[in-house]
Amino acid sequence: MRPLPDRRHALGLIALLGLAACSPEPQPAAGPGDIALADAVDALAEMGRGFSAGTPMSRQVVYVLFDPQCPHCGHLWNASRPLMSRTRFVWLPVAILNASSRPQGGALLTAGDPVAAMNEHEKLLLEGRGGMTASARIPDDVEAAIALNTELLQRLGADAVPFIVARHAGTGQTVSHAGSLSTEALAALLGLP
Repeated sequence: MRPLPDRRHALGLIALLGLAACSPEPQPAAGPGDIALADAVDALAEMGRGFSAGTPMSRQVVYVLFDPQCPHCGHLWNASRPLMSRTRFVWLPVAILNASSRPQGGALLTAGDPVAAMNEHEKLLLEGRGGMTASARIPDDVEAAIALNTELLQRLGADAVPFIVARHAGTGQTVSHAGSLSTEALAALLGLP
């Protein structure tokens, strides 16, 4: 019989798990959304708006709902970069954390080179500099897209970002994960060799 971890170990584990994702405060516990997991990939492909990073023609498509102000999203961005030669990631900005989320999401969606803009934004965010400077004025259609992405996050039953949705490369089953992952853990979730 394995001994139970002591209280300090358990509290440390809980604290570590709590650092893997961002959610607004206060936030009620998420319940099941009205979009079933089996339908999540198709719903995001049809209704979500984001930018692609990685191999454009890849059959493996990974959807990531992220808030531009979330440092865990920045860590996931960096962890996903080594996998971009084997898959395509679609990054869908949401606005749940603070007043900078929506303008920065708009700036990323309208950037001439969104991948380069995201690289620079996440670098600044992870350095503690708040990310890119963005105008509060964004086109109406872009603002509506971010609002719809945010609604989709809620309809999926998620209450934290980053929120990953994809089909497993080996089984074809829809998989999801709330929070950041290492490159190795992300590859395992996605079924990438």
